[in-house]
Amino acid sequence: MVLKITLKLFAGLSEYLPDGAHRNSVEVALDNEQSISQVIEQFKVPAEQAHLVLVNGVYCAPSDRDQNKLKEGDTLAIWPPVAGG
Repeated sequence: MVLKITLKLFAGLSEYLPDGAHRNSVEVALDNEQSISQVIEQFKVPAEQAHLVLVNGVYCAPSDRDQNKLKEGDTLAIWPPVAGG
């Protein structure tokens, strides 16, 4: 079953977006329901750089990323660690 999600990668992670991305966002097709971790791996985003992960605006802790499956129409947004001050 093919399903589509929106993948958003912010800051330096945008380099991992596939062709066709507009700004920091792209709609991607997945072969079936995949976990957040599987999608991170599929798009070659270094796991240690996937610091803040939101699905439809809701935070997903690292410990939940292997179990939580993405569904049709979901938006997966990922930010790297940010330093500032």
